[in-house]
Amino acid sequence: MTFEAFMGKHRLAEVRQLLNPCEADGRLSEEENELIGSRTTACRIMIREIVIVRHPVSVCVPVNYKVTLSVRAEGTGILNYQWFTEDKKEVLDGTKPDLTINAKRTQLYVCRVNDHFCNCVFSEWVKVKVLDLDKSGLSVQWQGEPHIAINPKPQTVREGTKFTLRCVAFGIPTPYYQWYRNGQPLVDMTGDTLQIDCATAEHRGSYLCSISNVLEERWTEPVDVDIVQTHQEPAPALTATDKVALLIGNLNYSNHPGLMAPIMDVHELANLLQQLGFRVVSLLDLTREEMLAAIDKFIQLLDKGVYGLFYYAGHGYERAGRNYLVAVDAPQPYQPENCVCVQRVMHSMQQRRTALSVILLDTCRKWYNQHCIPSAIMPLKPSGNTVYGYGTCEDAEAFEVQDGGKSTGIFTKYLNQHILQFKKVTHVLEKVSEDLGKDPLVTGKQAVEIKHTLKEPRSLADPVRTTGHTRELNLRDACWRQANELPRKKRLMFVCGAEVEICFSALFSNVMMAFATIKSTGPRAQDCTVTLSSIPAMEDVFSCPGRSEEMDSLLFKTSDNPDYTLRLCALQRLKESLVIKVDLHYTHDGSRLTESQQLDIGKPLVASCKLYRRRNHASTDKTFEGATAQSMGNISSSKPLQTLAGPCRPYTRKAECAAKLAVPRSNEPEENDENELQDFTLS
Repeated sequence: MTFEAFMGKHRLAEVRQLLNPCEADGRLSEEENELIGSRTTACRIMIREIVIVRHPVSVCVPVNYKVTLSVRAEGTGILNYQWFTEDKKEVLDGTKPDLTINAKRTQLYVCRVNDHFCNCVFSEWVKVKVLDLDKSGLSVQWQGEPHIAINPKPQTVREGTKFTLRCVAFGIPTPYYQWYRNGQPLVDMTGDTLQIDCATAEHRGSYLCSISNVLEERWTEPVDVDIVQTHQEPAPALTATDKVALLIGNLNYSNHPGLMAPIMDVHELANLLQQLGFRVVSLLDLTREEMLAAIDKFIQLLDKGVYGLFYYAGHGYERAGRNYLVAVDAPQPYQPENCVCVQRVMHSMQQRRTALSVILLDTCRKWYNQHCIPSAIMPLKPSGNTVYGYGTCEDAEAFEVQDGGKSTGIFTKYLNQHILQFKKVTHVLEKVSEDLGKDPLVTGKQAVEIKHTLKEPRSLADPVRTTGHTRELNLRDACWRQANELPRKKRLMFVCGAEVEICFSALFSNVMMAFATIKSTGPRAQDCTVTLSSIPAMEDVFSCPGRSEEMDSLLFKTSDNPDYTLRLCALQRLKESLVIKVDLHYTHDGSRLTESQQLDIGKPLVASCKLYRRRNHASTDKTFEGATAQSMGNISSSKPLQTLAGPCRPYTRKAECAAKLAVPRSNEPEENDENELQDFTLS
């Protein structure tokens, strides 16, 4: 009997049942059973088994990072997918080949693939490893190449004791680790942690780790492990009793070209120094009197054993071996008495018997007005552990670069790349000098200069040891908190039933953001909007094109899509309590109405330090020579720099010194494109 004849004899539903051997009831003839069996085999040959052609891969990502796991399979007909976690729970919405998750914690995942013919197969288990570590250096365009979050640190250990080296990296896929000692790979040392339980002399050497995945390979910096004999005492680790930093960036000048870079430079460096344990005060756009007052406060926080760091980005010049920082209210032309002498700052730091004093200057050092009288200051006494890091050499200019919409001083750009390293501070600056020297934009134009009297291998990453210094530490802590105290979050209830939350965030110690968010509207209010203003009005000097974009890039990192934001600048000039006026606009019964409330937030951040009222007594006058600076007047912003024709070409601009002539100058910045810096000519 042919199959076609058999089909005529039996209904289709019955044939489908007979094609399943499990449901055969044995009532067919031998010939019919044989025919059904052959057709069943033929049908199953036509149905392919499910084959996973690409399994998902394990990843290692920062907390709250969005990551996608993917599986690819081949089979007959439509394939169904279901993702599971390690506790065998189905993942909600995990029914597609690609699973996108917001990584909160380390978790295992697996995907089941099945078809309509009862075939089923599982992918390999993969781990989404989540690390709650610093990710400040992780680019927004990160594609999954290894990014080292924790570097190994040098160690000195005794024979017979245990030591551990750790290196952790983000990566998609999860990076592979290989440890090396003295350039040779270590067998079976392929994890993020290298541990030796019993150290011997053969374990002494230079260690580093290779981190790689399919995208890239990266290497840690080599670190030394020294093994000392039991009877030898290891050298005591260098520590600080505290670490304090003052960062000043001047960009909106009254009488001189404006700058762009200090916004990002000061903000990023402040974040990095905080990671190193520094108490940081960061300030933008200070007059001379405000600079001196801020330095006074900074000097008061220093004491014996403290690490002090002073950083400045802005206009500057050099005269007779003295470096001068140009305040935003400096006249045109200016004299030394209109500026701040750097050597006086270092002299004051040394008088406080600091364990380490560091001054970093991202400013020009062009010789200026050789006929004026330089700042009178006695030669510094021999004092160890002082470091000057100049962004450029004597009689040279410093440059800032704009690339990809971000402005940065070239010196600070490379400083931020190396400052977290656990190395002697001069070695860090040497790495900065080497990298800047390779930058084609400033070849032959700018070179880092380092001066120091270090007598100990002090590092900015040295730990803080408070034993025996608790009282002094508490006093410094109170002073530091005074300059960094934010108003508390507040919820305001309006008569219409709406509720508005007001919260605050500090971009700098004298620049604060106020955020307003409508939490509920109530039954009487529709189309609610909210606006904020301040009493007294605080001018937003960064609202012009270009600068506003860079400030907004900082804002987006600190806010959660509020309904209104208010930027409050120059808080150091606030002489009375600051009041935030909250206006709620809404529609009720067809009418547009407004309700207002006022929130007194006192003197936030550095406003409480009263920098407008500098101390005026003998010791201050002896430390800082004073001539009353001219009033600041209206601050005007420079025009945004224009790029040359072509896609995303980086270019530099001089941090221009003031002209020697008293001729009024345009406030437009002088531009030098990359071709000019490299002695190319434009046709």
